[in-house]
Amino acid sequence: MNRIVGPVVLSAMLLLTSCTAGENPRAADAVAPAPAHQDFGNLRVHFNAIPTLAMSEAVARQYDVQRNADKALLTVALRTVAGNEELAAEGEVQAVAVDLQGMRQTIAFTPARTGDYTDYIGTFRIAERDSYRFEITVNSGQRGGKVKFQRNF
Repeated sequence: MNRIVGPVVLSAMLLLTSCTAGENPRAADAVAPAPAHQDFGNLRVHFNAIPTLAMSEAVARQYDVQRNADKALLTVALRTVAGNEELAAEGEVQAVAVDLQGMRQTIAFTPARTGDYTDYIGTFRIAERDSYRFEITVNSGQRGGKVKFQRNF
């Protein structure tokens, strides 16, 4: 049996060392971020989800958001695309966040005015190292649709 085991182990070691032979370490390839907007005709929907702790204290105060390790903020902005410009648009926004265990959270939105624009913000509970799928439904006049995306926290 030793006559067989010795050559098998030696062969396995040679095969394993040949897998990386001559290959130099290389930098990781950057992955382009997923688009943070979706168009429905001339209605553009911008969206993002971030931990509330990623917000500065001043911005959190401005939007009346409590910064907390177990909270994240979902922002949705509606714009009308006219040529190369994005103009203010208002409408209705609804969203649901679903974690990896299938727990669903309906997100309540508050309008946040910035100049001529109205964005919609809402908070939801998060757990460390969890992933969330979002389904956002928007309606603005005769335009609207559903946006789906995922974020890891």
